[in-house]
Amino acid sequence: MAYEKKDLPKKSDSLSEWYNKIVLSSELADYGPAKGTMIFRPYGYAIWELVQKEMDAMIKDRGVENAYFPMFIPEGLLHKEQEHVEGFSPELAVVTIGGGEELKEKLVVRPTSETIMYDAYSRWVHSWRDLPMLINQWNNVVRWEKRTYLFLRTTEFLWQEGHTAHATHEEALETVHWAMNMYQKIYRELFALPGYIGRKSESEKFAGADMTLTYETLMPEGKALQSCTSHDLGQNFSKPFNINFQNKDGQAEFVWQTSWGLSTRSIGGLIMAHGDDQGLRLPPRLAPIQVVVIPVRPEPELLDYAREVVATLQKAGVRTKLDDRDSETMGFKINKWELKGVPVRLEIGKREREGKNVMYARRDTGAKNTIAVDDLAVAILKLLDEVQASLFGQAERFLQDNTHTADNWEEFVTMMEGGRGFVRARWCERAQCEAHIKEKTKATTRCLQNDALPEQGGCIHCGQKAEKRWTFAVAY
Repeated sequence: MAYEKKDLPKKSDSLSEWYNKIVLSSELADYGPAKGTMIFRPYGYAIWELVQKEMDAMIKDRGVENAYFPMFIPEGLLHKEQEHVEGFSPELAVVTIGGGEELKEKLVVRPTSETIMYDAYSRWVHSWRDLPMLINQWNNVVRWEKRTYLFLRTTEFLWQEGHTAHATHEEALETVHWAMNMYQKIYRELFALPGYIGRKSESEKFAGADMTLTYETLMPEGKALQSCTSHDLGQNFSKPFNINFQNKDGQAEFVWQTSWGLSTRSIGGLIMAHGDDQGLRLPPRLAPIQVVVIPVRPEPELLDYAREVVATLQKAGVRTKLDDRDSETMGFKINKWELKGVPVRLEIGKREREGKNVMYARRDTGAKNTIAVDDLAVAILKLLDEVQASLFGQAERFLQDNTHTADNWEEFVTMMEGGRGFVRARWCERAQCEAHIKEKTKATTRCLQNDALPEQGGCIHCGQKAEKRWTFAVAY
């Protein structure tokens, strides 16, 4: 039974088991027939559509246009940038047979679109007048994961990927930071998820990039989730793909490029960060249903009153659903909508109809009260804002309470063996030392935060000179 809550494990007892059952029981997604694939059910896809709607408007306001490129990439294109192909080779899905015949050149199923897009850019860019080239895609990509996890890590996932080409490095860097600031706004204002922005280490950056910015959020169990990235590609792709242009002085130059993306992995973070033992808790701005209206009994007078309430809220722009099924008990309906994380529930009985009011229950706190019908639209809009702020506040407190500072190796190890969380510690920035830290503690460098101040001292692990505190965590 989809909404049977008695079998749900406690979130604190087994996060992984809780997470999988919540995703399936709340009808966000289901397993696909091929290993590692996932079906987006309408309720889960509706969340992604809300993300798309908000972000697409912001992308277009920047002057970036949407396009679509093929998902099949000739293998030769992928090999033009060596660091890029080496980084993605373990995850590639490759087509070798088409139409019953062996292909002369293998086709790679899109793991990301740099190579196929930049092949086109080389034909489209000729002069400084063609720049900047600002293109975004909403598409799917395939990465052959060995261990999969609904939403968080699947063989195929959905995302947007922006790819821009510029006449100067300064313009490209401005775009890299604009994209990350956009993502931060999306996460904070829609997902109600605070996090840290920073630069990835050389070993953790995107394959083929000069520099990668990341937005790192903190999940239960004190693990970090890389929630999106924005990359300064320098001229690493423009040179092998020969994307050059004639500048205003008539000289040939190679373009400077960026790429940036946010995927449906973000929904996994949303589920884990806000959910509780009763199920999902969706921030109102990403809730497909913001208010559910439940008549206590399927009586004509109550149903008519409930429909008036629904119409009032829908007219005010509130995503509202009337649950008038007579085949489910009131208790079953309450449990169902709690599990699905609807932010506000309105219950309507004879007393409410006669008193011209409704009784509401908040999903985030469980608080209940009544609202007069004459004040309904204004009161519900205010209430939804309060729920959104409440969820953000809880996530912000969790982030701050689980961000620590370690001044020596013993402290660092103790933190990683205990409650984990983000740990700021000095690091020498040597790859070998970074690998040893990961081997001994499973912790990785999540980022050098943008607001990190210079600090002289010894590396947390090897003792060599370190000039900054990096943010470490065990990651998904």
